[in-house]
Amino acid sequence: MNGHVKSMHFQRFMETATTLLSLLLVMAFDSSRTVAASRNQQCGDYVQKSLKLSRLLQKESVDLIKTYKASQGEMSELFCKVSVNNVPDPNISGLEPSEKIASIYTHLQEFFPHFEWVYEQQTDLQLPTSPLLSDLRRFTAGSRNLAYLIKPFYQSLFPNVPLPEGGPTTLPPPQNIFQQKVYGCVVLKTFKELLSNVSRELRSLKSQVCRRRTHTNTLF
Repeated sequence: MNGHVKSMHFQRFMETATTLLSLLLVMAFDSSRTVAASRNQQCGDYVQKSLKLSRLLQKESVDLIKTYKASQGEMSELFCKVSVNNVPDPNISGLEPSEKIASIYTHLQEFFPHFEWVYEQQTDLQLPTSPLLSDLRRFTAGSRNLAYLIKPFYQSLFPNVPLPEGGPTTLPPPQNIFQQKVYGCVVLKTFKELLSNVSRELRSLKSQVCRRRTHTNTLF
């Protein structure tokens, strides 16, 4: 009789332990799904904000180039057509999403020293009240905000992979006034091309990476 009672107690113990283990597994599974869903939400939010800002900057770049040309005097229509060395490449590189997002981020970073150099040059060429100077400051700030959005977007997708910061940017050697005017126009025009490429890549990433993560989590 005692052996039978012990057997029943042991059976009930095992049933309780199995039930608790099942509950713990379900809780862990639900927790992982909650974390994954939160990351997917972050992914979608970051890419949507980045895409919206890149489109806005792309439109603003058109107006900024017009303002720039209007403030440079004669032959301004030719300035953007001249070839200039040391201006960053506007093309996004990489095959994998991590490589493309990293390329977007590093390309944006590469242009910021050029923006600062163009602004310094134009402060010597323009009156302090020139609308070009305030437009350049505002546009540079907006472009930095885009880079600030790209960084957490990358980290939400690849939290364990460091984001490359890019290497040093080579600025042009001393320039005469004509070369300064050409350089500034080419920098703005090239950055406009970069923004167009960024918008295209973000649209592709929005339809691929975040949705793919959501679909993958749903399967499990």
